[in-house]
Amino acid sequence: MDKQRPEQTLVLIKPDALKNSLTGYVLSQLSEFHTGLRFAGLKVVHVSKMLAGEHYSEHRDKVFFPSLIDYIIGRIHYPDEPWKHRVIAIVYQGPDATKKIRDIAGPTNPHIARDEKPGCIRALGTVVPIKEAGGNVIGDRMDNLIHASATDSEAEREIKLWFKPNDIPPLMHAYPTEVSDTYYYFKDNKLYPNHEPGSMCFLVPGDVAWRSDLETLRLLNQGHPAPYSLEAVVAKHLINEKQDNQ
Repeated sequence: MDKQRPEQTLVLIKPDALKNSLTGYVLSQLSEFHTGLRFAGLKVVHVSKMLAGEHYSEHRDKVFFPSLIDYIIGRIHYPDEPWKHRVIAIVYQGPDATKKIRDIAGPTNPHIARDEKPGCIRALGTVVPIKEAGGNVIGDRMDNLIHASATDSEAEREIKLWFKPNDIPPLMHAYPTEVSDTYYYFKDNKLYPNHEPGSMCFLVPGDVAWRSDLETLRLLNQGHPAPYSLEAVVAKHLINEKQDNQ
């Protein structure tokens, strides 16, 4: 990461931590007193399928992907209480932010966390077997309480996925922004330059956006390959908007 910019990383307090009333514990472990890191952004998020799928896009073809989506959305821990489907998304800022958070979080697998780093956050998690319709175990899901960005480049991708620039104080922006000079509409997973019946306008002239998002939208409008998917750009604009598929 450019040392002229603030170092930032993403943390998600997941539904299993919320279910077990561990929010305060997690926040205290990651506090500025312990880490020297500060909040740059924080929001309570009802996670959509689009946002969940983009967050875990690298696992899309894996056997545990559907269970992972249900987990982060909140269906696993709150099957009959959809109003409790949420995570807490936090941007932490400060020197070595990604490494510090990962060290306190511990290994991804809670069993390994208990063996190798007892006392870390994920040591309080569990590993859940995933079964197919016939009852045979086909994989595992890590219910490990929090997500923590693995690298600085992953932190940038994830922060831009979960947060708009105006979710973070301007003086704490770590990535370039740009003012939109046009309208962008979204409908049925397609981008439109003009209003279509039933479409949603997610950016208008004068809105501040991540520069990389606007570059992506311009390329997609021209039919060219882009660094990010359309869903990765749009998902943050749909956070906590009521949608039929949720």
